[in-house]
This record gives sequence, C-alpha cells and structure tokens, in this order.
Amino acid sequence: MTNQHQDLPQFYMTAPQACSYLNGMVERKVFTHLVGRRAAQINDLLTQAGFRRSQTIAYRPACDLCNACVSVRVAVDDFRPSRNMRRVLDDNADLVGEVAPNVVNSDHYSLFRDYLGDRHSSGGMMDMSVLDFTLMIEDSHVDTRLIEYRRRGLDTFITGRGTGPLLATALTDVMGDGLSMVYSFFDPSLPDRSLGTYMILDHIERTRKLGLPYLYLGYWIEGSKKMAYKARFMPQERLGIEGWKRVESE
Repeated sequence: MTNQHQDLPQFYMTAPQACSYLNGMVERKVFTHLVGRRAAQINDLLTQAGFRRSQTIAYRPACDLCNACVSVRVAVDDFRPSRNMRRVLDDNADLVGEVAPNVVNSDHYSLFRDYLGDRHSSGGMMDMSVLDFTLMIEDSHVDTRLIEYRRRGLDTFITGRGTGPLLATALTDVMGDGLSMVYSFFDPSLPDRSLGTYMILDHIERTRKLGLPYLYLGYWIEGSKKMAYKARFMPQERLGIEGWKRVESE
C-alpha cells in the first residue's frame, strides 16, 4: 500500500502570472511530477486529460477567468494533406528524419539558439543556458526521442541517416495512443521549406506507421496567431468540458 501511495501523483498550483499568449490575462497552471516507475503510464493518462510535459513536470492551464487553451490531437488515419501541405512534402523530399536518443550535442544547441534568435527573440526561452537546454531535452522519465532532420545522402537508403548540417529537430514522446510533439526547432534561414509544417506532417506519418491513432500538438488558442497553424491539420480532436470532440474543418 505504501508503494502504491508513493506512485500516485500529487498536484500543485502555480502562482498567478501574466499570460504569454493573451494580453491582459493572468494564467495559472496545475502541475505534478512525472517520476518513478509509473511515470510513462501517468503521462499517458494526463496527456489524454489535456496536460503537457516539460522535463519531469506535467502541467495544464488552470486559469480562473479563461479557458482559451484547448488541447488538440490530429486523427492521423483520416488525415489528408492539403495542396499546400503536399507542396511542403515535395520541397522537403530531400530530407530524412533519424530517430536518436534524447541526448544533447552542440549541433542541437546551436540550431536551438539560431531558431530562438529569429523566431522568439523576446521570449523567456532566450535566457536558457546550455544546462537549461540539456535538461529540457534529457530530463525525462518517459519514452522520449529526438528526430533529427538532415539532407539525404548517397547511403541513406542503407543507413537510414542523413548527411550534412542539422536542419531541424523535434523532441517527441512515444505514448500508448500516439506521439506527442513536445518541442521542435529548425534552421530559420530556410523559410521556403516550411520546416515546422514539414515536421508535423512527418510525425503524422510516423504515428500512422506505428499503428497509433493520434498526434498530440499541445494547446491551440482561437484567435492566436502563434497557435493558428495547428488548426490546419484536420481532422483533429479538441478537448472540452465534455471530452474530446472531433473537428473536421475550421
């Protein structure tokens, strides 16, 4: 009984702070620690309940006056890419994604800094040190992997590996009912490739090949430009007070 009690998650609330997505709003989060032998099982259950993972923490918004953050997951079996998405796939047909352990190297950190400097220069993540970044990638008690994207080489069909500089990376959790894209970053000097969209499309296919039904994309906020891209991947399910509801189109 004692061991079972220790395995049960305990939940806590953060102090109120300014919302990073909606001006003038205040946010709070409920969170718990993902540690111990049941960490993966608890992460699955909490993700299905609208939580997200960051290192060994699972959290979800618990704001007093707002419920704008909506968990979304793509129904991969029924997903069909749009014409624009097919163009993105064609434009990146020369890339290959290699599954690697979630272990940091200098290529990852250099790409991460370039990405932040171009896309999120005023965000809080700009203050992250090498140690902070390492913890973000490596500090996990669940099945977490890195997908590294490089150009195809002459022997890629044999080795499954790309060649040349690292162009994009996705930190991904493998769960019982799908994949969850925890964080992704890419070379900002290649805007024509639409690498962010490409990584999602690639993960949809990876999820399908694993025989799993969902790709979890995190939170979507209606009207938020930062989150608008997530609504393009249809059909998807969105979590509301009555559970997951399927959405076919905007």
